[in-house]
Amino acid sequence: MCGHVHKLLLLVLFVGAFGAEEDPALCKMMGSSAFPLLSKEGDITIGGAFSIHSQVSTPSLSFINTPEPLTCSRINFREFRFAQTMIFAIEEINNSSSLLPNISVGYKLFDTCGSTLPSTRAAMGLLNRQDETSRRNCSSQSSVQAVIGASESSSTIVMLQILGIFQVPMISHFATCACLSNRKQYPTFFRTIPSDFYQSRALAKLVKHFGWTWVGAVRSDNDYGNNGMATFIKAANQEGVCVEYSEAISRTADRSDQVARVVKVIKTGSARVLIAFLAQAEMNILLEEALKQNLTGLQWVGSESWITAGHLATKRYSGILMGSLGFTLRKTKITGLQEFLLQVNPSQDPQNDLLREFWEETFSCSFSHRQTACSGSERLQDVINNPFTDVSELRISNNVYKAVYAVAHAMHNMLKCGQSGEACVWTDDFEPQQVLKHLQEANFTLQSGERQYFDENGDPAATYELVNWQKSQAGDTVFVAVGSYDASLPNGKQFTMNGINIAWAAGSPKRPKSVCSESCLPGFRQAVIKGKPICCFSCIPCAAGEISNSTSSAECSQCPMEYWSNEDNSKCIPKVIEFLSYGETMGALLASFSLFGAGLTLVVSCIFLRFRHTPLVKASNSELSFLLLFSLTLCFLCSLTFIGKPTEWSCMLRHTAFGITFALCMSCILAKTIVVVNAFRANRPSNTVPQCSAALQRASVLSCTSLQVLVCLLWLTLSPPYPYKNTAYSTERIILECDVGSPVGFWGVLGYIGLLAALCLILAFLARKLPDNFNEAKFITFSMLIFCAVWVSFIPAYVSSPGKFTVAVEIFAILASSFGLLFCIFAPKCYILLLKPEKNTKKHMMGRN
Repeated sequence: MCGHVHKLLLLVLFVGAFGAEEDPALCKMMGSSAFPLLSKEGDITIGGAFSIHSQVSTPSLSFINTPEPLTCSRINFREFRFAQTMIFAIEEINNSSSLLPNISVGYKLFDTCGSTLPSTRAAMGLLNRQDETSRRNCSSQSSVQAVIGASESSSTIVMLQILGIFQVPMISHFATCACLSNRKQYPTFFRTIPSDFYQSRALAKLVKHFGWTWVGAVRSDNDYGNNGMATFIKAANQEGVCVEYSEAISRTADRSDQVARVVKVIKTGSARVLIAFLAQAEMNILLEEALKQNLTGLQWVGSESWITAGHLATKRYSGILMGSLGFTLRKTKITGLQEFLLQVNPSQDPQNDLLREFWEETFSCSFSHRQTACSGSERLQDVINNPFTDVSELRISNNVYKAVYAVAHAMHNMLKCGQSGEACVWTDDFEPQQVLKHLQEANFTLQSGERQYFDENGDPAATYELVNWQKSQAGDTVFVAVGSYDASLPNGKQFTMNGINIAWAAGSPKRPKSVCSESCLPGFRQAVIKGKPICCFSCIPCAAGEISNSTSSAECSQCPMEYWSNEDNSKCIPKVIEFLSYGETMGALLASFSLFGAGLTLVVSCIFLRFRHTPLVKASNSELSFLLLFSLTLCFLCSLTFIGKPTEWSCMLRHTAFGITFALCMSCILAKTIVVVNAFRANRPSNTVPQCSAALQRASVLSCTSLQVLVCLLWLTLSPPYPYKNTAYSTERIILECDVGSPVGFWGVLGYIGLLAALCLILAFLARKLPDNFNEAKFITFSMLIFCAVWVSFIPAYVSSPGKFTVAVEIFAILASSFGLLFCIFAPKCYILLLKPEKNTKKHMMGRN
């Protein structure tokens, strides 16, 4: 809404200032008009708006007197070269037989002075006729068909708001503000320089590429600087780059205070990289103050506005700007331009003030003072380091050249030149919309081979060169292309370096570092400090089981299930696999005790075999004794199956072997106990209990053991034990163990052994009153008490023991119970057999002395 009101006010101002008061048939100029600095008549007139002067006086404003006219000073040689490039292109077109034949092209060049007020005046001058009274009816027909310019975004926007009302197309060679791509707001705007939308993102990728995550920023306080910096900050945040400060400089503000404060902020900041999104005028102001405050040691990253400005690449500023980096347009050559520039002379138009001023500034002479009089015969070829005649860095000048040719091709197509073999047919009653339409469709190739076209927003293809300020062997500052950026390429391939060595700030051979916080080493992660940007962080070690294998990791990553972090949390390594092995001390000791127990049992077997015909061995039921010794040997040996790496077969073997061997052992002891009880009762005269035959004893042992075998077979068939990697107990280790498969099967096997042991204990207790000399029932009672105590205490120890100690507890229970049975039952008998043979008699066995 505000934009429409603004346009309406401008239209009222235009009509009020230039409308007819006396005769409605005539258009009478009201007030003073702005006249072009350089002009030429032609069938087609192309307007030009350049910042030929860089300073403008601000008139004192009051409500009483008419404001004084604006005064522009300090000629800008680079901008004057842009203006002459436009004239060169027009003259080249006029001399062409293929482009606009028989049609003459003229021009009107105005000075915007790099400010909005003179730009408004230039826009009005471009629309009006040069004479005071035009013998024509008042109409909205502009005096120019298109306008080339302006050199700054703010000036361009001001001119568009006036020229756009009359549909006059405007092609800028240097206005890069991304806001100008808004086709709804600026439908008549085109440009031959890419939008800052792309340059700002390229700058963000540049600082990220070099690892500069903490930068300072300074910008022009106008549309160009504010919009460009806003886009850069947004793109920098996406790249993980933080801006420590963002300061603005205005050429119209009080320089002594504002610029001095900005330079002080830059000096006190910790960022060693400075993003300077400045127009040339503001850059000049900043550099002057930087010299006063001795601002050095910064890595400058510049926008295309100043990064290839030759007048800045002097010894005066080389100490500050040497090593600067920035994106600019590709360098090109325009054949014949330098020769044309060298022919510029006040004699071409002796009355032209601009040419006289240019000559006086170039040769430091004057046409009005005799002491330093200009002769007019001075030679531009003799001037060293003249920005006007320097065509070694034709970048923006080429944009002016392309803009002129874009207008010429659009007019060529609009006038249907060369179609059906006819010449151009000129008519001055065409509508401005026709020029816009054909300008949008313009697509041509220059003599240099460069292709020019406009997209739907009026923008060209966005390609840049990355230039670096380096010193040549002669000591001069040169702009060396060290990389490129092409926005049309896929993301990740847009920014490339060409391998050329880069000169850094202050002549340092090493790339400067600019970070808020030092990078976190591998094994640490970044933790944001409250109240500070994300680039300022502290380094926190990764938690156990997490790693970061690169510097400046934002977070730690969890290791896979079977991996764990190393000591410095920089790499995932396989977890320590833990199981009870023969190689460790505990496993070796348990294996030794197992073999010792088995060996000791064999020794006892040999002793019994040696004394098998003695009364003591006969009285102990030698057949059951040998079977018991055999089962005890198996009990000792079955503990070995619990040691070593669990496998599918070892898991099934260890539990079934344990269950069956102990069932056999308990069956033998139960049979012996029954025999003892029966023998005791049979010795009583009144007792008629039948004796247990050997066949019955064997049947009882076989049946009791077979029942356990049946339970184990069902267990192995339905849900057998299997090897299992236990990661729940310990996060940093993998415990290899045997899962019992079916808990019912496991506890059924143990329960059956417990049942047999309980029966043995009860029967042995009933036989406790046997004669003292025949005390096997007492020994069985003691052994069963030890057996039951061991396995009752085993249950809670088994459940609560961690890792491989669970297996060790089970082995210990097997060995303890086996040794208990061996010593309690067979140690007293071996004592008599070996050390007290006199007691190994039938009388002593019967208790008869």
